[in-house]
Amino acid sequence: MKKLKRLAALGTAAVLAAGVLTGCGGGGGNADTAAPAADSSNAAGDDAAAGDAAASGDAASVEKIDLVFSHINAETHTWHKMAVKFKELIEEKSGGNITVTIYPNNQLGSEIETVQSAIAGMGDCDIVLTGESMQTYVEELGIIGMPYAITSDEHMEAVLNGEVGQELDELMLSAGLRNLGAVRRGPRNITSNKEIHSPDDLQGFIIRTPESSMTMAAFNAMGAKPTPMAFSEIFTSLQQGVIHGQENPLANIYDASLYEVQDYVIETEHLRAWVYMAISEARFSSFSPAAQAMIQECAAEAINYEHELFLEEEASLKSTLEEKGMTFIEVDQAPFKEKAVAGVLEVLSDRQKAIYEKMVAADPAAQ
Repeated sequence: MKKLKRLAALGTAAVLAAGVLTGCGGGGGNADTAAPAADSSNAAGDDAAAGDAAASGDAASVEKIDLVFSHINAETHTWHKMAVKFKELIEEKSGGNITVTIYPNNQLGSEIETVQSAIAGMGDCDIVLTGESMQTYVEELGIIGMPYAITSDEHMEAVLNGEVGQELDELMLSAGLRNLGAVRRGPRNITSNKEIHSPDDLQGFIIRTPESSMTMAAFNAMGAKPTPMAFSEIFTSLQQGVIHGQENPLANIYDASLYEVQDYVIETEHLRAWVYMAISEARFSSFSPAAQAMIQECAAEAINYEHELFLEEEASLKSTLEEKGMTFIEVDQAPFKEKAVAGVLEVLSDRQKAIYEKMVAADPAAQ
């Protein structure tokens, strides 16, 4: 039944998304910002009271809500464990008034499909994990996928907690999704069945990428042949020789058992990025202030929980994949960066370039 409802939602999602973007001009506007000033002040008071209620676990102040949480990874992935933690927290704190149904492994469709459904706000999919693919709705959000834009974990924190982070939050909202928090990812590396030491070794290499124009432009510039496809299709496509390799963080390489069909991990670390745990703004704005505050509180706690798990797993993933038979190849990243960045800069809009320059300037190591 949920599947059928989702398919119906997808038919209207694109129209609704287009309406959001047309009304906001691709900027940070949303229905809330159009409210009169008097309403805004009242809402601020309500939010404060709701925060107190949520913090004290006042379940009686929260209405009954059923949330649907979708993500693309397996149950072993830290994203799924985060979703489970969020479910446990919100159901406990709401006294069972707010329930969460989790669909991992693309069960409700690809990332793009579930994002469309969340934007439509029909309840078929409420919470998603998404990042640079959001450029489908707001061009500037694609900058999350800019190769070599983030140089370290400290740099990522500076970006997320600064001017750029606030700007991206507003852009997410303009697309119809409210950011509940950023989920940090490990650096992305290439996997292959041949040794790769320089961009020259990527000539004619068919590589799966996400539906990101920046990632595709980067690999085109390095001489590869990027082929976008859903994450769930990677294993079979590698097994059948449809593609030669792919690129992902180590956690995804392990959870998708890519060590069974790939021999090498090429340590390009070409992208350090994040995904947003985002909720349908149409749905979120329909909830009481107490429910909103509780959702945000539990999301923040679940994201912190995931980050601790991520740090623990990241420290051991390399040795785990080596035990599974994969060989890691350390490369000089400079030539990969030179070609990738040059290739992507050619396709960036002026608005994307402006955000990129702010991201680079936020690097603590450069200050």
